[in-house]
Amino acid sequence: MENQYFAASALFLINTVFGLYLFAVMLRLILQWVRADFYNPISQFLVKITNPPLRPLRRIIPGWGGVDLASIVLLIALQMLELFLANMALGRAMPIGGLFVTAIGELLNLVLNIFVIGILIQVVLSWVAPATHNPATALLQRITEPVLAPARRIIPPISGIDLSPLLALVVLQLMKMLVIAPLVNFGHHLI
Repeated sequence: MENQYFAASALFLINTVFGLYLFAVMLRLILQWVRADFYNPISQFLVKITNPPLRPLRRIIPGWGGVDLASIVLLIALQMLELFLANMALGRAMPIGGLFVTAIGELLNLVLNIFVIGILIQVVLSWVAPATHNPATALLQRITEPVLAPARRIIPPISGIDLSPLLALVVLQLMKMLVIAPLVNFGHHLI
């Protein structure tokens, strides 16, 4: 019984620490992709906390076609390490192929979750404080624009009401159910 409490607390710590850092690295990668303002205080914070592992990795792994491959390698390595440690805490083993496929699925899920959370926060802010401008809202708009712009082309604002976030959220959720979940499930079956 004592092992069960230890495993649960170890799993909590592993998921929390790795989850927060993976979120920071993924957010930095997305901000690079959308060409966000890196003088923004939030961007500066993300750069400072993610630079220690990325700086040496960039010496070994250069970018390619505007894509920060060092960040992608770091994300995959951290996600695989998290999965490995979580499985060890639970007393299970997972082969490297299963870890890799599951890690890719979990990282894609994280990207979609960032878009979903960003859209939801932006929608709430548009109701509560529609004309507010601060560093966080500027980044949110920059992050969500690649997802909301195509949705706006399909559903333009109707009488001043923008329904494109609703379409974007439905599409993102469908992608999670039809693409990400089967990929993660496949990774778990490689055990």
